[in-house]
Amino acid sequence: MQVTINIPDDFAETLQRNGDDLSRKALEALVIEAYRNDIITRFQVRQILGLRSRFAVDTFLKQSNVYLHYDESDLEDDRQTLERLRQQV
Repeated sequence: MQVTINIPDDFAETLQRNGDDLSRKALEALVIEAYRNDIITRFQVRQILGLRSRFAVDTFLKQSNVYLHYDESDLEDDRQTLERLRQQV
């Protein structure tokens, strides 16, 4: 899908002067917001942006000041999984 946005010319010139690919920057901004709002997953971030690994996704998100969604319930789930695995050994 192709989307057209209107931005002020001076803003576009500033971004282009820095060597930024405006289409890529717009896509990245949309992906960041979608991830922050739990609309897409880390795997989808990787697919949409064509990143090679989950480590590349981690780097991209960290550089964008977006961090892993991990709360107390996630920690408890991980703790229970670890306990189950220990009992199997």
